Amino acid sequence: MHSISRRGFVGSAVTGSLLMPGILSELLAKDAADPLAPKKPHHSPKAKAVIFLFMSGGVSHVDSFDPKPKLTSNHGKTIALDHPETRGRAGYEKLFLKKPGWAFAPRGKSGIETSDLFPHLAKQFDDIALIRSMHTSHSNHYNATLGMHTGSFTVTRPSIGSWMSYGLGTPNRNLPSFLVLAPQMPYAGTQVWASDFLPGAHQGTRVVPGAEPVANLKRRVPTAQRQELELDAMKAFNEGHQIERADDPNLAARIKSFETAAGMQSEMPAALDLSKESDETLALYGLKRGQQDGFGWQCLVARRLVERGVRFVELIHTGSSGNWDSHGNMADHGRLATQVDQPMAGLIADLKRVGLFDDVLVVWTTEFGRTPFNNTADNPGREHHNWAFSSWLAGAGVKRGIAYGATDEHGIKPAEKPVHVHDFHATILHLMGLDHEKLTYRHAGRDYRLTDVAGEVVKGVLS
Repeated sequence: MHSISRRGFVGSAVTGSLLMPGILSELLAKDAADPLAPKKPHHSPKAKAVIFLFMSGGVSHVDSFDPKPKLTSNHGKTIALDHPETRGRAGYEKLFLKKPGWAFAPRGKSGIETSDLFPHLAKQFDDIALIRSMHTSHSNHYNATLGMHTGSFTVTRPSIGSWMSYGLGTPNRNLPSFLVLAPQMPYAGTQVWASDFLPGAHQGTRVVPGAEPVANLKRRVPTAQRQELELDAMKAFNEGHQIERADDPNLAARIKSFETAAGMQSEMPAALDLSKESDETLALYGLKRGQQDGFGWQCLVARRLVERGVRFVELIHTGSSGNWDSHGNMADHGRLATQVDQPMAGLIADLKRVGLFDDVLVVWTTEFGRTPFNNTADNPGREHHNWAFSSWLAGAGVKRGIAYGATDEHGIKPAEKPVHVHDFHATILHLMGLDHEKLTYRHAGRDYRLTDVAGEVVKGVLS
């Protein structure tokens, strides 16, 4: 009879068993203690969880949330700019201002002006803090997407969701602390939710809308009894392994991951099962009963996940293709908006209805905006624009019905209260009870943080 090592048994069991990507990553965790154990925040938090809505490709601020009457009245006039997307580019020697493609109007009691691009969301702006003075450090999709998620625009660093998991842990060990609902792979790929040098337990677990949202969620063995036998055998191997290596401080955390796996296998399907949601709830998100895809599905599942204690849930709309990158025709923004408009409005309304709006921070952003100009006035598209764009926050700890900051008369650069991506990150961490200057991790001889060596909390949006 051949002897079986613990490593061999674990490798065999992992290959065809229940372990999900988030659980597998825990095997690489380097924290001496349980890496996902709940931790005390730096200060009293306003939010218990974050739902991060990311629109991939670059949503035009001047066609959505940043009204510019002068851009309409000056349509067709030339403008001289040293812009990163047009500098030295053939055919772009002259730049012409280009008017918005959608009409703007005041919304609700706040009177915040937004365009008709998002008619359902427009009804929720009395509960939103809109930031019109966002700017970022790169005009390339890969770099800007990486920066919006990790604070680094050039090299891989831990994602904001990973930092949140590292700083706070999770109250529910049966689910990952950081989940990413993404139908397609985004720009920058898995780096968007990677933990990089943080312990592997903090990386995001991807959920793909469809018939099998999480790979390997269903048991691969034929019966539950067979699975129990495998788990018992694995437990015996682990206990023997731990006795022989009592001085290994990491081993207990690694063994804990196997104990967590069974709980995840039972709880994740329940979180993703919308069959018990009422017709009224499904209608809020624009969902048909039995539907397993679409942004409405992502938004409703996000609500169900934060209800169950998941710290950070990101929803990515589209991916690295077929997205908001409307170089050819801005009319494509209209098609994309219909996919997300009602679900986003429904999410806000639903969070208020179930009593979670004061506990959950909803974040909406894109990687950059789009140029208020182009090489001809009648060019139907717009180029990348990192100099200015719009983002918004809603829910826990955020002022309601305000517009913060402003761009110049044509929406080209911030003119009042500029907010860099680092400031945006610092504010999100602050609302979750984390000080961005204290949330650090020692790596390669220095202390790293999400905001690098910059960032200030945007106090003007805090309630």
